[in-house]
Amino acid sequence: MCLKQRLNHILPEARIKTRLIDLVGYASDAGFYHLIPKAVVQPVNEEEIISLFQFSNNCKIPLVFRAGGTSLSGQSITDGILVDLSRFWNKILIENDGDTVRVQPGVIGAIANVYLKKFNRKIGPDPSSINSAMMGGIISNNASGMCCGVKHNSYHTTQFIRFILPDGKSFSAENSLDYKRFNKECMFLAEELIDIRETILSSQELHEKIRGKYKTKNTVGYSLNAFLDYSEPLDIFSHLLVGGEGTLAFISEAVLQTIPDLPFKATALLYYPDIYAACQAILPLVGVGAEMVELMDRAALRSIENMPGIDPSVKTLPETAAAMLIEFQEADLTSLESRVNEFLNITKEFSLLNRPEFTRDPGKRDFLWKVRKGLFPAVGAVRSKGTTVILEDIAFPVDLLGNAILDLQALFVKYHYTNAIIFGHAKDGNIHFVITQSFDKPADVFRYDQFIREVVELVVDKYKGTLKAEHGTGRNMAPFVETEWGLDAYKIMSRIKAASDPMNLLNPGVIINNDPDIHVKNLKSLPAVEEEVDKCIECGYCEHKCPSRDITLTPRRRIVVRRELVRLKKTGDHVKYRELLKQYQYDGLETCAVDGLCASVCPVDINTGDLVKRLRKENHSAVGNKFALVLAKEFRLVESLVCFALKSGRLVNRVAGEKAMARLTKAVRKMIPTFPLWSNQLENPPELGILEKIHSDPENQTTVVYFPTCISRVLGSSAEGRKNIMEAFLSVAEKAGISVVIPKNISGSCCGQIFSSKGFRDAYHFTANAWMEELWTTSCEGKYSVVVDVSSCTYTLQHLRPALSESNQLLFDRLKIMDSIEFLCDWVLPGSRVKQKKDKIILHPVCSVDKMGIEYKFRKVAAFYAREVVVPVKAGCCGMAGDRGFLFPELTESATLDEAAEVKESDYDGYYSSAKTCEMAMSEAVNKNYESILHLVDDCTE
Repeated sequence: MCLKQRLNHILPEARIKTRLIDLVGYASDAGFYHLIPKAVVQPVNEEEIISLFQFSNNCKIPLVFRAGGTSLSGQSITDGILVDLSRFWNKILIENDGDTVRVQPGVIGAIANVYLKKFNRKIGPDPSSINSAMMGGIISNNASGMCCGVKHNSYHTTQFIRFILPDGKSFSAENSLDYKRFNKECMFLAEELIDIRETILSSQELHEKIRGKYKTKNTVGYSLNAFLDYSEPLDIFSHLLVGGEGTLAFISEAVLQTIPDLPFKATALLYYPDIYAACQAILPLVGVGAEMVELMDRAALRSIENMPGIDPSVKTLPETAAAMLIEFQEADLTSLESRVNEFLNITKEFSLLNRPEFTRDPGKRDFLWKVRKGLFPAVGAVRSKGTTVILEDIAFPVDLLGNAILDLQALFVKYHYTNAIIFGHAKDGNIHFVITQSFDKPADVFRYDQFIREVVELVVDKYKGTLKAEHGTGRNMAPFVETEWGLDAYKIMSRIKAASDPMNLLNPGVIINNDPDIHVKNLKSLPAVEEEVDKCIECGYCEHKCPSRDITLTPRRRIVVRRELVRLKKTGDHVKYRELLKQYQYDGLETCAVDGLCASVCPVDINTGDLVKRLRKENHSAVGNKFALVLAKEFRLVESLVCFALKSGRLVNRVAGEKAMARLTKAVRKMIPTFPLWSNQLENPPELGILEKIHSDPENQTTVVYFPTCISRVLGSSAEGRKNIMEAFLSVAEKAGISVVIPKNISGSCCGQIFSSKGFRDAYHFTANAWMEELWTTSCEGKYSVVVDVSSCTYTLQHLRPALSESNQLLFDRLKIMDSIEFLCDWVLPGSRVKQKKDKIILHPVCSVDKMGIEYKFRKVAAFYAREVVVPVKAGCCGMAGDRGFLFPELTESATLDEAAEVKESDYDGYYSSAKTCEMAMSEAVNKNYESILHLVDDCTE
């Protein structure tokens, strides 16, 4: 019996992944190790977890739990069974007026903070990966970050943990009865913990070593401070799980104490002549209350000096220069100003190259932090093809930090890491260094091995620092845990592992590992593939944005699979290559929404949607491309045929029942897989006569060109008796006293998105140029702004330039193309007369609104016409992607699941968006009528 069949006794087939493409996709995390699992499973409750533990024990197959997969040291990969927690373990509950938060391991850290924001609270840990890292990893790696130091890290803010041991027994430190039960049912483990505690307390040397280690950031090995901080075995073990990297038990739930999210902040970027001078300023900065002190060496600054918006003076800094990004945070403005002034009074003590300028502007502050957070990926973006990005973190005593960094930089020179950079959390003595190299040759592996061994010697022997301050031990530092802690402490850690996981099947090889060379085994190979793939550092920051994440692949996994295809081809494994390539057609290409949201969070700006478009283009035959070009040239006829088909479909449903067309198209699809499915969200096409009756007023100073998209011309109103979107737009414009001009040849016009998204280059270029010329004429050669009524089409038109001829590019540069949201916010709202407001409405910001950076205007318009405006915390791409929802409804169903569940928790007076097909998808998911924001304005104005 195969593995999947045996697992099928525990989980349904849909939540067991054993296809080659699934195993390859999950073989990588954000680190530089690579292991292909035997299976990937997605349990939904504790009962299934317990059964998986039993299965692991019976079959002697290792089990590894993964949440966000953003770990950097190889602690969330396996060649056993990988348990994916990212999909079904995302419950969150705010308790005690925000003082505590209850989370499951699949909750994204930033999402927890969104829920806590209304209480002016946040979780203590603030890793730079917080927008994608999940609470299971944040707790298991004892995450800290830029602000929390050692006081508010995961260890010190985790109040209660509910866990399941490898033998299937579950306990919660929140339940008082579990304390006695733990001692009774886990007698050997409890007695071991008590004995270890007594051993530590009886040894002054060990006691002092542990206390000293945790005065600074330290995630090497297990959290031995638990034996000093707690006396009950259950409490001790619960806190050993914090930083235990999933090697001791499964954390099913945790309760964290939150900390204040101080509202007043002042931030400044300071420049110093050299790294040593910068380090000498750390203690004085801490003394005046700086909340954050982020250090950057000259190489780090060089990696971001060309970032748009960066101060040009950065390029002129001397080669030895360094910088510190500092921030003060307070509960009130007076206290904040006092802190800043206190700092300014001591600046004469520092060798500053610039005059400190603090900003409290949120936008400017966000940009400064974007610069700081962009250091790691900035190196990744410019590295040589085929090289891996290695991000390590170490900590030194703060007073020795300057000397330690100089020694570390000397090692970079010795081992030829010419692009290495250093940055980090200076007030904690915690620095990160980034190096890049390939592992293709034995000499490359040897160089890294020798380098890391010298780093260990430098940190441990010379400066008495710590080898891992934040990122966890993983595989990379497992051989050196004893080096840092000493034999006695290492023996204690080995006892902890053996007592809780005697069969060594839970994430084996992580933290406790007897192989002295494990840090240079199973290294990730990154063969050159193509531009987007080669830039990817596999960090996983993109995954939570992807609409196909829970059904097929994420952008990261799409890229991981592309790399595997190249490896298989090079090694001559043609059988697996063909199998993987076949699976990639559906998982990688057909179910990608090409929405491009992955680029908005990708630290190296990869738009996987563009990659997929290009791959789709390469799949097209010459005949297919010619046919698409014919359709583009005859789009007026295509539009007429679509209108006819919609009218016919509605007629069939009226005659044969409302499900008739759905059944009919499903039957046809069995014979023609590319045939679109019917949706009852499809309405009869609107009459276009309304556009012919428009009479523009050339004397009116406020005149716009209205471009009714083909979607608006083909799809009617969203509910019987309601205006269609064109009628709503014209009504709003008339009430605002705005004259409207309609392109003469509007019938058959298209922005080209339908061809662009499918990779039909010639058809897209023809459409782009044809309608650029039409818009140029209609706008009186750029005199009038062009307004588009569907946001995705607006975005497409705003990015036409690369598809245009050289002459049309010059015309395009003189055009102003705006979305209907911008039109409402900037043109309509200032003089709007509100006759009534909605009480409570909900918005669905479509992908294009996010990419255009106009969501704040969307919210502003909505807030002007409604007393309460809600944007779901889990709002994201609906997966419709123009026609994907008709071709692959499973994609849209999966993409809208979380947002729809959140929306259904309450009732609203209106449901609004700004793209017709997305409104259809959300209406289907929520069973409520979503419509354009134009309807809100039309309903509420006079």
